[in-house]
Amino acid sequence: MSTKLAINLHKLARFTNTIIPIAALTLFLAGWQISFYFHFLTVPLLGLTLVNLYYLFVQRNHSLLRNFGILGQGRYMLESLGPELRQYLYSSDTEERPFNRTERAEVYRKANNIDSASSFGSQNDFDAREIKLRHSLFPISKEGLLPYRLTFGEERGIQNTYTLTVPFIVSGMSYGALGQRAVRSLARGIAQTGGLMNTGEGGYPKYHLMENCDLAFQIGTAKFGVRHEDGTLHEQKLAELSALEQIKLIELKLSQGAKPGKGGMLPKEKITAEISELRGVPMGKDVVSPTHHPECEDYHSAVAFIRRIQDVSQLPVGIKLCIGDPHQFAELVAEMKRQDSFPDWITIDGAEGGTGAAPKAFIDRVGMPLFPALKSAQDILVTAGVRQRLKLVASGKLINPGSQIIAFCLGADAIATARGFMLSIGCIQAMQCGSNTCPVGITTHNPRLERGIDIADKALRVANYIHSLEHDLEELLCATGVRCVRELSFDNLYVPIESSLYPFARHP
Repeated sequence: MSTKLAINLHKLARFTNTIIPIAALTLFLAGWQISFYFHFLTVPLLGLTLVNLYYLFVQRNHSLLRNFGILGQGRYMLESLGPELRQYLYSSDTEERPFNRTERAEVYRKANNIDSASSFGSQNDFDAREIKLRHSLFPISKEGLLPYRLTFGEERGIQNTYTLTVPFIVSGMSYGALGQRAVRSLARGIAQTGGLMNTGEGGYPKYHLMENCDLAFQIGTAKFGVRHEDGTLHEQKLAELSALEQIKLIELKLSQGAKPGKGGMLPKEKITAEISELRGVPMGKDVVSPTHHPECEDYHSAVAFIRRIQDVSQLPVGIKLCIGDPHQFAELVAEMKRQDSFPDWITIDGAEGGTGAAPKAFIDRVGMPLFPALKSAQDILVTAGVRQRLKLVASGKLINPGSQIIAFCLGADAIATARGFMLSIGCIQAMQCGSNTCPVGITTHNPRLERGIDIADKALRVANYIHSLEHDLEELLCATGVRCVRELSFDNLYVPIESSLYPFARHP
């Protein structure tokens, strides 16, 4: 005989579906014969009866509701609440993805200028499979550190070089992907630190420009803001944008970590008069972002197109890509060498990068993870003898100092992060970025939700986050015994056999 406590949902559903109309009828009779006040219960039960009858006999989309009636609706309610229940009640501090509670809490504390020190020990597993930083037996003091300075465009000797004094860049997030208050919060916070913000591929950066911060204008495959109607580059529009004082750099996006090799579509229903103006697209017509730039059909044309943008803009110009095949990246570098023409930097975006929305197959299965991709790019550039011709920027889940310093050791000259800064202004990882229902008002254009963002307060949190990252990076540099990030190398890492970086590893 089984002692398992179980609920027979079939019997419970039959009982529920029977008792609801009986109760409604009973209360109706009581209200008629005994007291009118019983009708206050009759009305809701009658409504419940009608809804239940609709589920059971009218609608045909949901088999569960057709078989179980209103009781089956409980399943959909629990399913919709599942992410919140797991996030706050059932998942441990280290289980959630893409960022667990511990990782998010560290960013929140930094953004609020609260000490993020932990007690009693790490919650991570230590089983000799983690990449670790090799500390020095003789750490140095902060007085021995060199200030961070990275100048884009110096390799080409151009007049309009740009010097970055903060090693953390706000990765590409456009107005459209984010609401205007979120964009302005990030831009104002960056302006307070003297850092750099990437505009994303949303066309004319109206709201980025409002807060007077330094900007890198991103050109995606649709070339919003600098396009002809056929999707090719409009040189005059690019030249006019490049002449704006706040536009310091241009980034040509070849691919993105979350959806490499995938374009996109902006449906006509979402094209407001403002977006039509900012993106340079017509209203009443779907706009398709192609999988690649029509000017980039092969290695030769891609390098020539980069040079063309450099010539038109007269600014430092970089490219952003997610590596799929290191051999193809090596061919691209070889073509740069043949033409003696290089971008001023390359942003390596890992497959773990984020996006507002993309097919799950692309998010999960396409592209190389950041660390092996970054190491491959560094080795290819060094082997080709051209590493000194450009800078490397790393992007992909680099929200905390521990992951950031690993990227520096693998060859990065600067760090770009989008979700780190989203968390700093209050993102709760609700995973509703593409639905216009972001509960904290960051990735939505709904005024009722956007009003939750106080720009001045969030800007301060952005500045606090950057200052805290700088502080922790300095502490880690001192521990390694080096004076600046440019002195870091692969030798500063311990890489175990199980790591995807193992072919490149050095072991004691």
